[in-house]
Amino acid sequence: MDKATWLANHTGRSDFILLGFFSQSKHATLFSVVTLVILLVALSGNTILIFLIHSNAHLHTPMCFFISQLSVMDVVYISITVPKMLTDQVMGIKKISVPKCGIQMFLYLTLGGSEFFLLAAMAYDWYMAICHPLRYPILMNHRICLLLVSGCWFLGSVDGFLLTPITMTFPFCRSREIHHFFCEVPAITKLSCSDTSLIETLMYLCCVLMILIPVTVISSSYSLILLTFHRMNSADGWKKVFTTCSSHMTVVILFYGAAIYTYMVPSSYHTPEKNMVVSLFYTILTPVLNPLIYSFRNKDVTGALKKILNVGPDFQESIQ
Repeated sequence: MDKATWLANHTGRSDFILLGFFSQSKHATLFSVVTLVILLVALSGNTILIFLIHSNAHLHTPMCFFISQLSVMDVVYISITVPKMLTDQVMGIKKISVPKCGIQMFLYLTLGGSEFFLLAAMAYDWYMAICHPLRYPILMNHRICLLLVSGCWFLGSVDGFLLTPITMTFPFCRSREIHHFFCEVPAITKLSCSDTSLIETLMYLCCVLMILIPVTVISSSYSLILLTFHRMNSADGWKKVFTTCSSHMTVVILFYGAAIYTYMVPSSYHTPEKNMVVSLFYTILTPVLNPLIYSFRNKDVTGALKKILNVGPDFQESIQ
């Protein structure tokens, strides 16, 4: 790309315009209020979880450590997309500069990729806790947990560092209007007047690796857990673990399914409206569901929350 094209991509006169999710809706105000409520619920739920886990010594377990990391990811993930969308709707200013667009793209790719692998790590941890309870404290010690989480963040950042520079260095000589509510890679590449087959192939390969590996780990872990309880012939245990697995898989299907549609389904099957609706699943819906499914159904977490809500001596005990 020549110097003139690079300058055109990176000057204020070439800001992108995010058309947003509500641009053609007759009930934009209603949808904005609903989205704001969902945003507040997601932020408060995940923030409470982070506080509970870090302040209560009884919750310093591998699973709760993974849950706290998931909450951190969800807080940042929803914060880099939804507030901007709501602000644009209220203020009527829908511009976003090229550098800010690139930062937003890098962050959501990194966080999304990291969450792919973190969900797999959580499934593996649950498998170890149930199927190898005697060796669990050794096999899932704090050092191992830190390595797993660090690996999740690293692999997610690889996705961000790989796709963001390639996407943002394309020459954008068409309309600067992005038919989306944030800077998603497929929406940006549609604005380029050059051949985008390389980035499309790269997105497909990245998505295959970043989904195939975690899904394999998750499905294998849950299958072995179900098999273990089936052999125990415990009706109550089987029912409980099946319910838990089902709820976890609901989040997995929503999160991974949305990514498969966005990055692996041929572009001929896409429309701007469908893309934005699908994006809502992993930018808004999963950050709300994760605390409910992974945490607040946990008796230790709910017990710690009840202690804090009592605001008595139990609160002082919980933070010691």
